[in-house]
Amino acid sequence: MTNDELKHGNLNILQPDEGPRINIDTVLLSDWVKVRPRHNNFIELGCATGAISLLLARKFKNLKITGLDIQPELIELANENLKINNLDSDSRIKFITGDLRNKNILNSENFDGVIMNPPYASSINGRISENNLKSSARHDINCTPEDLAECASRILKSKGRLFTVFNSMRLSEFLFCMEKFKLIPKRIKFIFPKSDRSSNIFLAEFIKDGGEGLEILPPLIIYDENNNYTQEINNVYKI
Repeated sequence: MTNDELKHGNLNILQPDEGPRINIDTVLLSDWVKVRPRHNNFIELGCATGAISLLLARKFKNLKITGLDIQPELIELANENLKINNLDSDSRIKFITGDLRNKNILNSENFDGVIMNPPYASSINGRISENNLKSSARHDINCTPEDLAECASRILKSKGRLFTVFNSMRLSEFLFCMEKFKLIPKRIKFIFPKSDRSSNIFLAEFIKDGGEGLEILPPLIIYDENNNYTQEINNVYKI
C-alpha cells in the first residue's frame, strides 16, 4: 500500500501497490462531471479507494455522493482516505461495499448522477491477472458495459446523467449498451496521447430518457511534441 499526494484537490490517497490506482483518467473524469443546482445526489460506481468521490466533494460543496465498490478492502481504504483528509465528519460522503449487478442494493430512480471509470479490457480477450484487485481494475469480469448501463438506468432518475470514461476501441459496443437501456449520449470528448496518435479513451455524458442531439467536443491532447503535458492538461490539473 502507498500513500500518494494528489495535488489536484490537495488530497492524500492510500491505494494498493497493485490494482486500481490514481492516474490521469481519474483527474479527467472528475473534471468532466457537471453538477446542476438541486440535482446533487450522486453515486460513484466502482469507486475503489474513493479518489474521484473525494475530489468531487471538495469541488462541489452542495454535492452528496455515495461510493460503491465490490471489494471490501478498497472500501476500507476509501474510508481511511476520508479520515486522513479530515472528511470523515462530512455527512455528504459515504462509502459502501456492494455489487452494482445486485438489484437489491441500490434504490431505483434515486440518483441525479452516476459516475464510473469502468475497466477498459474485455474479459473475453487477453490474459487475466490472478491478482483479484488488478484483474477487476483492468478487465470487465465484475462490470461489463451492459452491467454499467443496466445499473445506471435503474438507479438514475429520469433525465439523470451518467458521466464516464472508456476505451475508444470499444466505443460502438459501449454506445449500443447505453442506448439499449435508454441512456442517450449528449457529450463525447476523445482523448489522444499525442496529436499524431489514435485516440485511446473518450469521456462521455449520457442522459436517461434524453432527446436527440449529440455534441462531439474538440479533442484533448495529453502530451506535446516534447513529451510535456499540453496546456489543456495543465489547466485540468489546476485547483
